[in-house]
Amino acid sequence: MDIASLLGILAGIGLIVLGIYQLTPNFMIFVSMASLLIVAGGSFAATLLSFSLSDVFGLLRSAFAVFKKQKIDLPAEVDAIVELAPIARKSMQELEKSLVNVRNYFLRDGLQMVVDGYNPDEIREILETRIENRILREKSEANVLRTMGKYSPAFGMIGTLIGLVVMLYGMADMAGGGEDPMAVLGAGMGAALITTFYGTILANMFFNPMAEKFETRIKKQTTMQQMLIEGTLLIHARKHPLIVREKLNSYLRPRDWKKPEE
Repeated sequence: MDIASLLGILAGIGLIVLGIYQLTPNFMIFVSMASLLIVAGGSFAATLLSFSLSDVFGLLRSAFAVFKKQKIDLPAEVDAIVELAPIARKSMQELEKSLVNVRNYFLRDGLQMVVDGYNPDEIREILETRIENRILREKSEANVLRTMGKYSPAFGMIGTLIGLVVMLYGMADMAGGGEDPMAVLGAGMGAALITTFYGTILANMFFNPMAEKFETRIKKQTTMQQMLIEGTLLIHARKHPLIVREKLNSYLRPRDWKKPEE
């Protein structure tokens, strides 16, 4: 579980609810099923027009993925590559035996190509193609969330316009009923603005932040895999472990660098 995502959602909702209660004890005036249907349903329908059915129904998978902790430990991956470097310098047979202990599938596949005799250009081309296609797949999922965030405020405004039309026609019908027009106008306007409120909340509390988080994860995964490619090619070249570590340290924060004796 990604604690930051969970805390962000809970804190955002909690602060909004607290702010509402500071202004009015009548929280139910902010609850409207019709407004929610217009905003959520309209945004979903517009997204269906923008993407394939499989992409849209992958939205749930993308949403849940945001709350899963991303398992990326660059210092540990550097350590794993450095440990394999002296083994590769001894023989490819020893390296092949060590592959069963490599947990990262991307690194394991790259090292298997080293063992199988692929040249460096072939290894880089194959692994970079895998990265490019993974990015395309994952960005498509992030784009669904981003699109929902783009359409939600628009459908919030549509709902507000619907509410205003209903309100104005209702006021015309009540013109001879003796009711205070300003009271009717105030209540109707408040109800009409609820859809704008829902659209803004869905876009800026859920869809856009989730898309941003997803894209950040894509970048982190890409950085790690690019580092693994470099590590694989250094092992292919049978570089000394000290050189391997120094080159791969470029991908780490200085505080995560390890000295040779460590």
